[in-house]
Parts: sequence; structure tokens; C-alpha cells
Amino acid sequence: MVTLSEIQSMAFDLPKSDQLRLADHLLNHAEDVEAMFPEDILAEAIRRDQEMQDGLVKALTVDEFWAKVHRVGEPR
Repeated sequence: MVTLSEIQSMAFDLPKSDQLRLADHLLNHAEDVEAMFPEDILAEAIRRDQEMQDGLVKALTVDEFWAKVHRVGEPR
């Protein structure tokens, strides 16, 4: 059986366009239907943007973002 880490590694080896298609496919098939409503996604994006503008949170750098993504896929 292929592990999540192996799948993740293979996915990161894909061309960016295929990575985006894979991410879109996974999100569209996620169990959490409530999070899939465009209005909810837009409202959350606006809320988070406002938090950054107000200085309540700081945006991640690209490197920080990918480091967090990689940690999510690590076995516990």
C-alpha cells in the first residue's frame, strides 16, 4: 500500500499544472460539503484578508507555507 508521504512526494514531482488539477480534484471530492460553497469560501477569504490588513495576523512567506504543508503530511 502506498503511504500518504509517498503520494505527497509523487504529487510534488508533478508539473505545477498537474498539481493544481490534482488539488482541484481532491477539493471537489472532499467530504466537507459545507466548506465547498463559493459564498463561504469568499467570505472566509475576505475575513482573513481583513485580519492581515488590520495587522492581526501576518501573511506566510511562500517558504513558510510549503513548510507547513509538508508538516501536515508527515506521519504522527
